[in-house]
Amino acid sequence: MSLPSTIAGINQLPADKKNVLYQKIIPPELLEMFNIQEDFRDSQGRDLIKLHCPSGSSDTEIALYHSVEAQDPILFGHLTDSIHGQIHILLYGMNDINSTRYDVDRLPDGSKTNFGTNQRNLIAEEKAFKAGLAPGQIYRGPHLFKETLLAFECFASSMGQDLFFVEPLYYHVALIFEKYGFLYQSGKRFMARIEQGFAKDGDLIPLLNNSSSFRHPDAAGKIRLRSWAIHDNILGEPFTNVTMYKYIDKDPTHAGEISIPW
Repeated sequence: MSLPSTIAGINQLPADKKNVLYQKIIPPELLEMFNIQEDFRDSQGRDLIKLHCPSGSSDTEIALYHSVEAQDPILFGHLTDSIHGQIHILLYGMNDINSTRYDVDRLPDGSKTNFGTNQRNLIAEEKAFKAGLAPGQIYRGPHLFKETLLAFECFASSMGQDLFFVEPLYYHVALIFEKYGFLYQSGKRFMARIEQGFAKDGDLIPLLNNSSSFRHPDAAGKIRLRSWAIHDNILGEPFTNVTMYKYIDKDPTHAGEISIPW
């Protein structure tokens, strides 16, 4: 049976069939890391994966947990169709829930920060920053980007797609995508402006003045520190309206080089 070519098409399938298809975007290495069985159930037969992909919708939200009692997923994502019927990844991330949690996603009263893009828990962010995390990270990641990209490209290819789109929420994510061959649909000039600002005698250099923990003088030469400074509004505007795309390779695990260190 040929697969539907769109998210909307998959969502029209019976629940068991679309669930099997969406599970293919999860890298098997993540299941192995957290001892999850291939049927995505625990020892008592309870579902560890949550999918919201109603018939008639062109969106899919997925969350995979290592335990039904866990408060946070080890993988989460939000996929949709572009206006031309291509796959568009609005959100995708993974958590190593065995590492320390930093509450950058919520304020002390429990209200959500949308990963720090709407509101910021500065105390939690400073702890995450000092622990070596990047903006938006609640936990350390499991370091499975290549494996995830391979799984996703196989999924997209099986749908007859030859490219897909992503929305990097942070500067450092855009650079990681660049490393793996993603190109800019929008935001290339914005990224060039950032590069110029952090270059020698750039307009952002004087703002790396330790006025906050996130504006370290060394940030000009480090991807993670740049990303924190941008998250701290050093640009005077948020990191938005950046969309990237990638043509599907036979070997998406090949990575290029980034000119500045992490």
